[in-house]
Amino acid sequence: MDKTDLKLVASLEQQGRISFASLGEQVGLSKSPCWKRVNEMENAGVITGYQAKLDPFALGLHIHALVHVVVDFERYQAFEAAIEAHTAVRACYAVTGEYDYVVEVFARDIDDFDQLLRANLSKIPGVQRFQTAIATRTVKQQGPFSLMLPGRSG
Repeated sequence: MDKTDLKLVASLEQQGRISFASLGEQVGLSKSPCWKRVNEMENAGVITGYQAKLDPFALGLHIHALVHVVVDFERYQAFEAAIEAHTAVRACYAVTGEYDYVVEVFARDIDDFDQLLRANLSKIPGVQRFQTAIATRTVKQQGPFSLMLPGRSG
């Protein structure tokens, strides 16, 4: 990726719905070369998609929690398959340290969250134990990757 590509991804991270004409103006390209570069980055897997950012609170999801999970190593594949299929799970990360996974979930309220833990997550294959942390507020979310790349600063 050259400096122009870095500028393109930085702009797209901030404004995913920007037109190619406007995007090109921002980085010093005309519409067609701009489209070509973006298309090449999509085909290379650098850009993996575009989506709307939704506010969970506005959607009625008032509990945001991280669940740290210890899993029986023999059953990790069944655990991962169940997590991938679970609609309440926003994200899941295999991690190092005291826990095997960190699972991000949202729930309507504390009763819904309690039900999610007791009736759903605790019953997923391989779960030995878990510890939860409820977020009280968001300090930073989805910081731009483009600022983490060489030649950029933030």
